[in-house]
Amino acid sequence: MSVKIENKIVGYEVISPEGESKEIAASKTSAEDKESKVVHMRPLLTRPEELHGSTYKVKTPLSDHALYITINDIVVNSGTKYERYQPFEIFINSKNMENFAWIVALTRVISAVFRSGGDVSFLVEELHAVFDPRGGYYKPGGKYMPSLVAEIGECIEMHLTKIGMIKAPEVTEELKVKREQAAEAGLMGSTSCHKCSQLSMVRLDGCDTCLECGYSKCG
Repeated sequence: MSVKIENKIVGYEVISPEGESKEIAASKTSAEDKESKVVHMRPLLTRPEELHGSTYKVKTPLSDHALYITINDIVVNSGTKYERYQPFEIFINSKNMENFAWIVALTRVISAVFRSGGDVSFLVEELHAVFDPRGGYYKPGGKYMPSLVAEIGECIEMHLTKIGMIKAPEVTEELKVKREQAAEAGLMGSTSCHKCSQLSMVRLDGCDTCLECGYSKCG
């Protein structure tokens, strides 16, 4: 169908093969680029009727009553090769009501982080970094805990390692040998490590060595 042009031609533009002008095509490309840079938030995980859970007993010298920490997991991508466990909620119970308020607040915040999905392992480092101004304590075996909050972080780390979200730290062959030597010689007289603060610094072959992190004064 022919079209008669009656007005004077004052300009023109080149149409792309797809039938769009360069300006329209450029605007669409720009819009697509902006869309690709938008960060989309993950929707919160929905609680199913049944969850898999583990309960851990934590005894500290700060109280005569133990803490019972329960972490429930949701199964993601169930029935596929990508099936994995994702922590969904946490509960902390104790007969000691001294810390009740802040423990309830902490469990609600942690549970909210769990339900957001994704990698939640950063919580472990954040909780480990909390120090009690009154001073920490040593667990049986000589491991130092700077606070009760750090102890809760230790429990979460143990659970995340159990479900495969965190890899257990590798122990070098050299450190294994030193631990075997210390087991034979005994741990009497062990002192606190300057690096990790654990009560596991012993003298081996004339050199002070930490059996927890491998730190040695001899390099």
